[in-house]
Amino acid sequence: MLMTLTTDFGLKDPYQGAMKGAILSVNREARIIDITHLISPGNILEGALVMLESCGFFPKGTIHVGVVDPGVGGKRRPILVETERFLFVGPDNGLFSLVLRNEKVKRVVHLTEERYFRKEVSNTFHGRDIFGPVAAHLSKGVSPSGFGPEITDILGISLPEPEREKGVIAGEVIYVDSFGNIITNINGSDALSFGPDASLELNGKEIKGLKRTYSEAGNGSPLSLISSSDFLEIAVNAGDAGKAFNARVGDKVFLRAKG
Repeated sequence: MLMTLTTDFGLKDPYQGAMKGAILSVNREARIIDITHLISPGNILEGALVMLESCGFFPKGTIHVGVVDPGVGGKRRPILVETERFLFVGPDNGLFSLVLRNEKVKRVVHLTEERYFRKEVSNTFHGRDIFGPVAAHLSKGVSPSGFGPEITDILGISLPEPEREKGVIAGEVIYVDSFGNIITNINGSDALSFGPDASLELNGKEIKGLKRTYSEAGNGSPLSLISSSDFLEIAVNAGDAGKAFNARVGDKVFLRAKG
């Protein structure tokens, strides 16, 4: 069975390798796909966005393991979420809340059956000692119901909502990708409703008009368009908008209708 990993472990340290070793120790036939291990450390919302934009494209039955877990070893619960299409394994801290909006949840299980964990469980590395092994046992056919009791009160997070006034939407930056493209919380349909001549302002710099593709702007020129995830995006053709606009998550973005 296919399994994906989304973590903030990075690539320098041994953590993601150790987690894969724990998985393969349970099921040598596991097929592991790395979505990313470069989530900003402890940034649950960023991890939730990445899972939202990636998990849904995998085949039915895929096990998605998410570990962005600043509360590891504390009171937050380890959970398993079964939907009609997928299984999600990770901490109960809101990491799965965005992607689950697109799923029909069948049940949520509090992971308490220690026989499916590593024999020795560290207080600081549940990815290796709980989540990885649980996912591996799932991939070998253990029923989700075997891992613990069902619960209904899992934690959620939500995207910040834009503020709307006549002719203006005030949003904010929610993600800057590795290309420097700036993703805002203004959804595509709202942006398009302002028409192709709308203007956008970020950190005192203005972009006029909405484009359809990056190539509609000249090399090195800024533009705004609707991203593949259906959010308003700010980019620089063949450049880095994050650097050009000195953009940070949380910076205010203003979309204004012409006139």
